[in-house]
Amino acid sequence: MTNISIIGAGVGGLTTAIYLQKEGYQVTIYEKNNRPGGKMDTIEDSGFKFDTGPTIVMMPDTYKKPFLDSGVNYKDYFTLERVDPIMDVITNNKKISLSSDLVNLAKEFENYDESEMLGFLKYVTDIYNKYINAKNNFIYKSFRGPRDFYNIKTLWNAYKLKTFTSSFTAIQKNIQNTDLQYLLSFQTLYIGISPFSGPSIYNIIPMIELIYGVWFIKGGMFTYAKALEKRLIELGGKIAYNATVEKIVVEKNQHVRGLLVNNTLIKSDAVVVNADFPYAMTNLLDIDDDKKGKYGKKNIKNMDYSMSCFLLYLGVNKKFNQLKLHTIKMSDDFEKNVQQIDHGILPDDPSFYVYNPSSIDDSFAPSEKSSLYILVPVANLKENTDWSKINTDRFTKEIIHKVEKELNLKDLEKNISLKKVYTPVTFQNRYNSFFGSTFGLKPTLKQSNYFRPHNKHSKIDNLYFAGASVHPGAGVPIVITSGELAAKELIKDF
Repeated sequence: MTNISIIGAGVGGLTTAIYLQKEGYQVTIYEKNNRPGGKMDTIEDSGFKFDTGPTIVMMPDTYKKPFLDSGVNYKDYFTLERVDPIMDVITNNKKISLSSDLVNLAKEFENYDESEMLGFLKYVTDIYNKYINAKNNFIYKSFRGPRDFYNIKTLWNAYKLKTFTSSFTAIQKNIQNTDLQYLLSFQTLYIGISPFSGPSIYNIIPMIELIYGVWFIKGGMFTYAKALEKRLIELGGKIAYNATVEKIVVEKNQHVRGLLVNNTLIKSDAVVVNADFPYAMTNLLDIDDDKKGKYGKKNIKNMDYSMSCFLLYLGVNKKFNQLKLHTIKMSDDFEKNVQQIDHGILPDDPSFYVYNPSSIDDSFAPSEKSSLYILVPVANLKENTDWSKINTDRFTKEIIHKVEKELNLKDLEKNISLKKVYTPVTFQNRYNSFFGSTFGLKPTLKQSNYFRPHNKHSKIDNLYFAGASVHPGAGVPIVITSGELAAKELIKDF
């Protein structure tokens, strides 16, 4: 039997493992932490439970796919509930309950002007057409060599995407009101890139949100990681936890021999890396830089990295009935806010996001209490390393005060009984995220599609990659797709 070793039990690694195990390979995942999920992690303490990473479920069919493709009903593993309104978005002290119901959405846009609704429909038509193109020709297609991209058909489809303007500039062509422009642009932050500099193709994110809806997984996102783990084990796959991979062992003929795990050689016919790609290339692939292709240490360091996150997990002895599942409060000067992040400056008026799962799921907190998750986009450690305890404590107090005041959460601070804090340093240390970048490599034009690290290494035999920093990119549904593509690349070779 062909033995496959996978580094990391994140969503990408688990997905790859399910597809390979279903095809008859013997798969073992080696995970340095003590549970699955990677950044799709959990904290449980004093009766409170928190999802620590992703919280907004989009493209639900992608979540279902590993289960359906492996021959089971996803409903036996996790439960999806549609959320509508999607979220409350507050811009310049005006709250919009963003809905994926076209009737309600039309009312919101027409409240500004009928021309804004017309502009929205033009925007949706344009970006939906580009989404179909991207989905069929780029997102669900892997690349190996130049011929896969540099051919007439692919280049023509790439041209039709017309990604040479920024997301925000593309929105401005159809939407005139600044609040509505912000409403359709902040979603690029879901993958760690500014709407003011990120390619316009990423306007597919708010389109997907509004066309396909937002969902909630009962029990939280970590439930999905456990569902993937359960399905893999049912198929005969194995996961070794607390198993630190120290090295990918490569023979002189550029052929993978296996992994060094806890100082023991594990021989493997192939290796799939679900650890963060830049970290793996720099710290795990212990060969000369000239044998790594274009991803030697110097080039890796010089690549562009997505922003990071400052996260607060608060156990609160109170319910806030006005606070829905998802709330986003945007900075009064959103463009300045994002520019400060890009330049490594801690924002003086940060935008923030609050996730309140206790509002629809009693499993997150004791009765009449709340588990609140507060996320603030911040610079990665390449841009700003100043996360000393003094600065972290100061910023924590500022954010709690800001959330309490701007969302009118009376006595929030007084009722906090449990507090956990994640900074970019946490992402670097716990998840081996290079520069503490929460979303991996920044999805610039030069780091997207064919120009993003591929799912198969170009120079080393039997070495494959899944995860946010490789093709097709970041975001849970896209990482699931990355895991499927990595499996298919391996199957193609074997």
